[in-house]
Amino acid sequence: MDLGRFATRCIHAGQKPDPTTGAIMTPIYATSTYVQEKPGVHKGYDYSRTNNPTRAALEANLAALEGAAHGLAFSRGCGAGDTLLGGLLAKGDHVVSGNDVYGGTYRLFRRVFEKFGVDFTFVDTSRKGEIEKAWRPNTKVLWLETPSNPLLKITDLDQACGFARKKGAISVVDNTCATPALQNPLSQGAEVVLHSTTKYLGGHSDTVGGALLTNTRELWEKLKYFQNAIGATPGPFDAWLVLRGTKTLHVRVQRHCENARAIAAWLAKNRQVAAIHYPGLKGDPGHKVAKKQMRDFGGMISFELKGSLKRSVRFISSTRIFALAESLGGVESLIEHPASMTHGSIPREERLKAGLTDGLVRLSVGIEDVNDLIGDLEQAMKA
Repeated sequence: MDLGRFATRCIHAGQKPDPTTGAIMTPIYATSTYVQEKPGVHKGYDYSRTNNPTRAALEANLAALEGAAHGLAFSRGCGAGDTLLGGLLAKGDHVVSGNDVYGGTYRLFRRVFEKFGVDFTFVDTSRKGEIEKAWRPNTKVLWLETPSNPLLKITDLDQACGFARKKGAISVVDNTCATPALQNPLSQGAEVVLHSTTKYLGGHSDTVGGALLTNTRELWEKLKYFQNAIGATPGPFDAWLVLRGTKTLHVRVQRHCENARAIAAWLAKNRQVAAIHYPGLKGDPGHKVAKKQMRDFGGMISFELKGSLKRSVRFISSTRIFALAESLGGVESLIEHPASMTHGSIPREERLKAGLTDGLVRLSVGIEDVNDLIGDLEQAMKA
């Protein structure tokens, strides 16, 4: 059944009224196991780690939003990444990754998979030729974030994923910051899309989760086996919360983008700001590519204030509407210090090499009144 355009799919994909009661919302199937008619004969469900109707609805919904044939939901974004790499890699394999990735991803790479003999090379994937220079005969995976977290660098997906495909490697794109409302990496050559559904997809800072989406059935079957074997699957209530979130994804992301554009323009004119990272600004290095492959520029902004680190810390501790907290993508605005919070697991030398300075501030711009948000930043700068 063709569910139409993106906004309609947000609300309806993967979901039908409950056949028993007619409930319009997908029920929370809070069960661990299912009665079988006889061994191996059942209604498609035998144990909730393997399958659950609420989770199945979420997986179908997310697949439809990303234009994917198959979806898998997880209890955490890191759980999705762990399952993906565990299913794809073996001792002696090599991964090329962006050097500006979420700190939890870096930790998973360096502290977990390197221990099992997988090697990682981190480069600026937004710069032409860097991926090719880092490539090895044993490179099996290209891992991309675009926009990256926290510097919002933009990687040309057509070029990067096309190169990986020619080399016989699998390209993985973490699409958390863009969301399927703004960008669909599978249509630009990616093999797998990863999401932290904790962020924009859930959208209300009340659940954690992850997802993998792909068009390749063989890959989906392999990853589904590992999903079941490893067991990092979401409970039905968490799946239901993300399903509730995706129903308003299209309207929320529109407001996130509108507010971020206005705040970025204000910051760009502010004499107290030393540098700003936001692909929606014409002077941003990633603006041209972002305009080509995204429908808008997202709700994230990173910037540096002039002055000492102490001043930056005082600033982020003085906001009243922007809450000082980790995570992103909720309806409320958040502010944080990547070097000591979300990216604190990355050694300082590595952070600085990637351009992630000690004074960098990251904003997750919410959907409040933008004039109130700008006023809050303005008063915090005077603190």
